[in-house]
Amino acid sequence: MALHAVEDIERAFGVTREFLTPIEVRRWLKLAVIAFFVGGGVSLPSAQFNASTPSEEVPVSELPDSFQSAFSGILPADPLLVVAVLVGAAVLLGALFAFVGAVMEFVLIESLRTGEVSIRRRWRRRWRQGLRLFGFRVAIGLPMLALVLGWLALLFVPLLTGRDLAVPFVAFLVGIPVLFVVGVVYGLVSGFTTTLVVPLMIRFDSGVLAAWRRLWGSIRAAWKQYLAYAVISFLLTVVVGLVASIAVGLVAVLLAVPFVVVAGIVHFSVSFSSTVGFVALVGLVVVFGLLMLAVWVLAQVPVVTYLRYYALLVLGDVEESFDLVSEWRETEDGNARAAVRDEGSPEDDG
Repeated sequence: MALHAVEDIERAFGVTREFLTPIEVRRWLKLAVIAFFVGGGVSLPSAQFNASTPSEEVPVSELPDSFQSAFSGILPADPLLVVAVLVGAAVLLGALFAFVGAVMEFVLIESLRTGEVSIRRRWRRRWRQGLRLFGFRVAIGLPMLALVLGWLALLFVPLLTGRDLAVPFVAFLVGIPVLFVVGVVYGLVSGFTTTLVVPLMIRFDSGVLAAWRRLWGSIRAAWKQYLAYAVISFLLTVVVGLVASIAVGLVAVLLAVPFVVVAGIVHFSVSFSSTVGFVALVGLVVVFGLLMLAVWVLAQVPVVTYLRYYALLVLGDVEESFDLVSEWRETEDGNARAAVRDEGSPEDDG
């Protein structure tokens, strides 16, 4: 029995090439916005910058009176209130980011299916399904988070309270394989929901659970195909992610050279310990960070496109009624793309 997950590795490269070429700046920028949200956030290569500063620290009492008076009127006196506000703001922003990411999953699949990249129009059409996907992710994510926190509490609560660690430590060790198994199951459910269930929600205009019922019936009938897809997809994610990270790292080194030169000039001219030097250093770091963010997001475009096309091809090969990209299979010379765009949606409105 042929494994579609193996056969579609090379085919996905061809379809991805047809979708992304010729390179159009506006089209790639829109894809970069989508990839930023659906790629699970930003995972930039870490880098450390060391600058020479005076050995002595400046006490708060020696700060200018204008700084002290300004911050004393803004910051609340209770530090717990500050922490609570920061945590609440982080949770709110995280939930908003996750909701946008859920809707963008549908925007991405619709773009790959039709060959036309449109954000606003597809957002208007699919935001309700995105809200359902967001709710499903929260429903399966919160129990997993609670399990991890409970597992960590087995060890750290007795450690912080000074209690005997013998029994909690044993329970902590026993929980490792349990957490591993649950984590694998959670990863499969979450991954299949993103790559396979979302296309079915689009294909049948349904909710998450209805799409999962369709997929589960197919999994039971062709479990070897889906198992092969799960393993190969994981390996492909690691490989293409590593290649993208290396490419971004090389670009980071090239971009860092002029910034280091400018930073050196600033340091020897006015010193980073001065106000002007410190502001210049912060400005250089911010500009470099924004440039690297843009580079990384653009590098995610072919990665995300390839992995999603791979999933769509496997899904359609396993179950013909699930196929959303049948037109893209017909030729490998670009005619399929033209056919899809001609039959597709109205003119792209962004």
